[in-house]
Amino acid sequence: MDGTPRIGIVGSGGIAPSHIEGWLALDAAVAILRRTGADALAARYGIRVVDDLDELIAGAEIVDIVSPTLTHPDIARRAFAAGRHVVCEKPLAANAAQAQELADAAASAGVRLFPAHVVRYVEGYRRLHEQRASIGALAELTFRRTVAAPESAWFYSQDAGGGLIRDLMIHDLDQALWLAGPVAEVSATQDPPATDGIVQPPVSAQVTLTHRQGAISHIRGDWSEPGTRFHSEASLVGEHGSLSVDTDEAAEPGAAGDAAGSPASVADPHREQLADVLHAVRTGADARVAPADGVAAVALVDAAYASLATGRPVAV
Repeated sequence: MDGTPRIGIVGSGGIAPSHIEGWLALDAAVAILRRTGADALAARYGIRVVDDLDELIAGAEIVDIVSPTLTHPDIARRAFAAGRHVVCEKPLAANAAQAQELADAAASAGVRLFPAHVVRYVEGYRRLHEQRASIGALAELTFRRTVAAPESAWFYSQDAGGGLIRDLMIHDLDQALWLAGPVAEVSATQDPPATDGIVQPPVSAQVTLTHRQGAISHIRGDWSEPGTRFHSEASLVGEHGSLSVDTDEAAEPGAAGDAAGSPASVADPHREQLADVLHAVRTGADARVAPADGVAAVALVDAAYASLATGRPVAV
């Protein structure tokens, strides 16, 4: 990729402004597919609106998918078929099999797939990853993420790509994998449970991961009442000490329904994420998040929902 990056964005919901602002900060030429809310975003940011998906893909070098989860596979496959690289918001797909199919399709087409796990670019979480060896073998990891429940109805349908664990907690499931490695067993609870596949907020879920190397991760996520301040925190306990990060809404650049969190930092994690994508495309270097990372996170989501359904731990 030479010159001005050409970006085609599909989706105009709560997370779209963070992606648009990130690309514009990187001097990209941005177009967005016409959907509800796209015209307002175009007017706000001075970007172009395109009526047809194939036309958007044809005019882009990177297609950035920020639409509801169930739409990800079809859009991504059409982009791959046109030889376009893809950034795809988490989760990559509604289940791990579909996520793996996307990773395989990108590889077969000779293009790049970048799962948008933005918490890996949040300064405090990045420091945890860099410093984790300083406290020796990890024994226990604790994560919590709380945000006001999202507004769009699809988030609440566990059978339509939504659900608290799939949408919000996947951030910390990915962090647990990044920090402590592969998982052997998953156990999950949710209060209140979904009714006919529909989540009713306020709702909390807790997931416990037993990592193959012996560490235990305790993860809690909360969709709370409107007006709830975003908050996330994480702590690691190792044989030689502990590390932690604590964030608050004042430093958070994301949006309700996809809150990623950020400690006090001059760096916008969304911009950092997209800059990493751009560098990877231009140089062929690895990005911080690989397709396999996106697939692995969705596999833990699948296991967590299987545990909810059976009331028992599930082997991964």
